[in-house]
Amino acid sequence: MDNIANDSSYAFKNVLLETGFEYDGEEVVKTKTALFCVEVAGGKVKAITPNDPDKDAIDAKGRLMLPAFKDMHAHLDKMLWGLPWQAVSEKRKTVKDQIAYEQKMIPEWLKTSVERAEKLIDFLQSNGTTYIRSHFNVDPTSGFDSLKHLERALKNKEKTVGAELVAFPQHGVFYTNTAPLLKEVVKMNIDFIGGVDPYSLDGSIERPMDLITQLAIDNNKGIDIHLHEIGESGVKTIEYLINKANENPSLRGKTFVSHAFTLGHLTPLETERIAARLAEAGVGIVSSIPFGNTVMPIPLLRKHGVEVLVGNDNIIDHWITFGPGDMLQKARLIASLYGYSSELALSRTLAFATRNVLPLDDKGKQQWPKAGDDADLVFLEASCSAEAVSRVSPVKSLVHKGNIVF
Repeated sequence: MDNIANDSSYAFKNVLLETGFEYDGEEVVKTKTALFCVEVAGGKVKAITPNDPDKDAIDAKGRLMLPAFKDMHAHLDKMLWGLPWQAVSEKRKTVKDQIAYEQKMIPEWLKTSVERAEKLIDFLQSNGTTYIRSHFNVDPTSGFDSLKHLERALKNKEKTVGAELVAFPQHGVFYTNTAPLLKEVVKMNIDFIGGVDPYSLDGSIERPMDLITQLAIDNNKGIDIHLHEIGESGVKTIEYLINKANENPSLRGKTFVSHAFTLGHLTPLETERIAARLAEAGVGIVSSIPFGNTVMPIPLLRKHGVEVLVGNDNIIDHWITFGPGDMLQKARLIASLYGYSSELALSRTLAFATRNVLPLDDKGKQQWPKAGDDADLVFLEASCSAEAVSRVSPVKSLVHKGNIVF
């Protein structure tokens, strides 16, 4: 993919933007659109003006402009992207089996991890993503090399992608001797401290979680832990984080549970109770939208005001190979799973791909783009947001903070 850095002022013409909803009674039956010129300067949207087909500007050719996508759960440091195809081995049945495999393979993977992370970023960008929350391994095998290599890849791509980083003790905090590394990495230029299945890996919820939460509080970081555990230990770990966020207001809005599969296995009453507590404490959920044996109660979580973020998680790695690397595909999966098939519901579902930035509010009032917004833009072959989600419309161009990516 060609990365064209463009820090100067420029304009697009023939840009299709959503302008409102068309109603039949109270039902939204169509999204209204019109063509505009969009001026960009200093990485921001400078102005939106009536279309002038004769303007000396980049021709958007009538393509729909939407907010660029945000992948809020990725592992850029250890995907197998760029290596020969390898399906998941049936021999590795448990998390501890996978840890043993990682301990063997990480030294080999690190040899090419910078260039492969860059190629994976290119792939995510080709599908309209310009911002990524990436976890990186911290463990005795990786040391800080996974972070250093990922930082190098992101530095090489800094004009065209934004990122926030989560220190991820994939091999447990105490199951391997990772606690001393976490105490060091939290002082570095990262954004979140992570964790994984404290009870099943470390044999205790409190011991690893006490360390993780205290490190976050003392160093002004967020928390984003992986929690695959189903049943009592899963619920208790979520309750632990809720209680910590209630006790420490600095954690509100900065504390997340990734996966949280246990929420897909509770009674409706218990789910309602914990969703209300999550919302009250400002603790969010990050989901890759599983289906099959676990369907997450995302509509209920959002009804209670819980922030729900979405990411691709595994794209192609030794855990799973089905990640599409496409946030529009994730949005369509959500629409399919939860029955969001109307014009209004599909248009709202786009919010999962953009981290809640939508061209129109729920009443159809235009709210994006506005002058002063970051120029994070994606251009698609679609007539409106609803079609883009339903059809996973092809991405034709991408802009990150005013820099034209392709």
